[in-house]
Parts: sequence; structure tokens; C-alpha cells
Amino acid sequence: MSHEQTLTRVRDHVRQTILLSAIEQALGWDERCMMPQQGGEYRAEQMTLLAGMIHERNTAPQLGEWYAELAASPLASDPHSDTGATIRELKRNYDKQVKLPKSLVEELARATVRGQQIWQEARAKNDFKSFQPVLTEIFRLKQQQAAAIGYEKDAYDALLDDYEPAAKTAEVTKVLAGLRDELVPLVAQIRDCGRAPDVSIVERRFPVDAQERFGKAAAAAIGFDFQRGRLDVTAHPFCTTLGPHDHRITTRYDEQFFNSAFFGILHEAGHGLYELGLNTAEYGFPLGAAISLGIHESQSRLWENFVGRSRAFWQHFYPAAQREFPEALAKTKLDDFHFAINDVRPSLIRVEADEATYNLHILIRFELEQAVISGQLKVADLPGAWNEKYEQALGVRPPSDADGVLQDIHWSAGLIGYFPTYSLGNLYAGQFFAQADRDLGGLDAQIARGEFTPLREWLIDRIHRHGQRYTATELVQRVTGRPLSHAPLMKHLRDKFGALYGLS
Repeated sequence: MSHEQTLTRVRDHVRQTILLSAIEQALGWDERCMMPQQGGEYRAEQMTLLAGMIHERNTAPQLGEWYAELAASPLASDPHSDTGATIRELKRNYDKQVKLPKSLVEELARATVRGQQIWQEARAKNDFKSFQPVLTEIFRLKQQQAAAIGYEKDAYDALLDDYEPAAKTAEVTKVLAGLRDELVPLVAQIRDCGRAPDVSIVERRFPVDAQERFGKAAAAAIGFDFQRGRLDVTAHPFCTTLGPHDHRITTRYDEQFFNSAFFGILHEAGHGLYELGLNTAEYGFPLGAAISLGIHESQSRLWENFVGRSRAFWQHFYPAAQREFPEALAKTKLDDFHFAINDVRPSLIRVEADEATYNLHILIRFELEQAVISGQLKVADLPGAWNEKYEQALGVRPPSDADGVLQDIHWSAGLIGYFPTYSLGNLYAGQFFAQADRDLGGLDAQIARGEFTPLREWLIDRIHRHGQRYTATELVQRVTGRPLSHAPLMKHLRDKFGALYGLS
């Protein structure tokens, strides 16, 4: 049998596994958007069965033999060619998955479905103790996962690799520390400058039906295709892909707060645009899959913040906003509205945090996750540790666990190692946007005219279409000509907030 025939057999096997994974994703979307409250227990059994089936297919002994043959063949000689990148990434995933016992995979699936259901109730009731047992179980299983996969120095490395392949905890800690060293003084300067926007502007009445219309119109304008996607409501917004032409984004509405749903929609639409820009013929395979969650997050944060919170964006969209929300905005000036949506102040809720303080929320979670995984912190002590860190980093103390340790869904879903990719995404976004601005000859003027296609096509050409051909580190170097740095993000923040707050 030729190497080409072996690769065809591999692709046939993997294609069937991708179908099962898409079914698993569909059940996950349904669980968080449509499933009745009492459906959780049986859904856990369904997800456990699927997780076991998928793991068996991903770790079939025959696959290991095929991957060994292909990795040593001329088809893999160029790691960045179509076949080379496909073989490299499929084998990398196999080598990792084969280390995980099927029983552990099934236990994690069952625990995380239950965890998300219990978390939702616990947050609604402000009752961490009811969530503590399942969260303890999830962290215990993630510790087992890290041990099974193996690591050189830090157990957290094995979990971080699920979301940011090849990244190391020490490296991420270093780059985020550099960001924090410049961010904290900027936040303090803004706090002490004596200027503040009228935030009541975004706390007026914004009817939900109008928010939905306006949010969908903005998502469509930047390129989200509602013939290949849809918008739904959930407790904690997310984006998921169920197939090459089936992309789901979600949000949550607050009639008394404009920012929550609108910027949530732009954020998730940014994720959706990345998925829409991938090679549909390679859906589920390395050339049709995202590189990392940090790169994925860069796309959502770019559209949400660099575009969506810019004055240029609202030069174009503000007249439409005034028509949709006449009671709230008809008599409000554009500059006052723009200042209000860019209010900077320490806050409790990560998903509603401003650009300047957002990364401090991430650093807190990053540190707490490491402490629990290493055994330095018990799950039972998380609420107290959370509150202390918020007081130290942001100067605010959560009045309740619902606004504190219970605010995020990630831990209940077993997404340990996920949080640092949010800050990496902000760094990537800053560097990509600055490069696009140079390459396209000034984005502000285009955005102010409602011309989003040039930026979207630039992102597709430079980032999306490559899939996993390059690592995140390689991609950043190729696109921008320099390694990842916090400097572009900090320049963006200083320029923007310096103008808004009159900083010298």
C-alpha cells in the first residue's frame, strides 16, 4: 500500500470521528441553549457515551501504525505543506490522546455536563457550597489528565496545551507579567485623572427585541453569515461550530444595560468569522481548524474592541442605534455615547470589563487555576482566595460568590488552562490590528464608512485560511514580521484612553 493510500485511509477514519464530534457539539449547544432543566442527568449519559466512542476512534492502534508510517514518509517532509501539516497535527493529537485512559475521558464528560448544570443553579442561588463537590471532582480529574499526559516541570503545562499548543506556563506568565507591569499604572492614571463618562447613557431602557435586531444587523455588517449561522440566548455567551456551514453564536440580554448583549454579539461573531473563514473542504482536519484559542480569541477581541468600541465604528452605526433606541439615545451626542461604552473602572464581572482592566481579571483566574492544580489551594478555599485577589488587583471585593468565584462557566465545563488564552488573544489582536492598519492604509476611515470587507478579507488571507499549517508563534511572526509583544496592545490602550481621559 502506498503512502498516499495510507493517508486516504486515515482521512476516511478521521472523517467519521469528526461526524461524531459534531454530534457531541450539537448536544452541547442544545444543553446550554434549549434543554429543559431536568434533562441534565440523561444528557450526561449521552455525552459520556459519545466521548468514549470518540476517544476510542482517536486512539485506535491502527491509527498509530499509520501515523508512524506517514510521519517517516516524503508526504511529511515539509511540515508546512498540505500533507505535512495534516500528518503533523493528526499525529500530535494521537500521541496525546493515546495517553488518556478511556475511563478518565468518560468520567470527565460526565462530571462536566453535571458541573455545568449545577453551576447554573448555584450561581442563580449564590450557593458555592452546592457547586463545591462537583468542582472538586473536576479539578481532581484534570490533575489526573495532566499526570497521564505528562509534563517536564509544571502540571499546568499539560492542560494549557489543550488550548494553546506548545505554550508553556512559564512563558505565558512572563509575557502577561510584562503586560501587567504597564497596565496597572495606566489604570491608576485613568482612575486619578478626574474625568469620567456618564455611564447612565448605557444603563437606560434598551428593549430586548431592538437589541436583537441591532446586534444581528451589526454582526451581519462585519460579515457574519446568518445563512450559515444563527444567534441564540444562553446563560454564558459562547460560539460553537456544528459543521462546515453551521456556526452558532449566543448572547444574553439585559434591558437596562446596552453593553452586555451588543458587545457580546460582536465578540462571538468575531469567533464565528474565524470559523467561517476556515477551509470548509477540510472541516475538522488540521487545515480546516483553528490554530489555538489565543488566535481564536484574537479574532473576537479584534472585532469587539478594536473595531466595535472605536469612534469610527460608531460614526457609521450611531444613527442606526438612535433609530432603534430613540428613548435612550435620540438626545445623546455621539462623543458622549462613545465615552460611555469605553468607561474604565475596576469591576467585578469579567465579561463586562473594559479593555484596560480586562486582563487583570484573567491574571487572577490564571493564578488560581495553577494554585489548585499544583495542590497549593483547595477548591473549598477558592471563594476567599478569589475575593482577596480582586481586592489586591482591582480594589473591589465581590459582595457575593455569584459576582465572584461563580461568575464563569469555564471551570464547571472542565476548561482548565483556557483563561490565559483570553489575554494572549488581546496581545495577538493588538499586533494583528496594527499590521492590518499599515497594510490596508488606515482602517479608521474604512470603518467609519461601514467598509468592513477589506479587514475581514485581510484576516481570512493572513490568518483564517491557513488553519493549523503554522503554530501560533510562527503565524504571528509571518503576519507581523516580529514575535508576540505587549507593545502594540499597550500603544492602542494609551492612545485610545489618553484621548478619552485627557492623559498627558
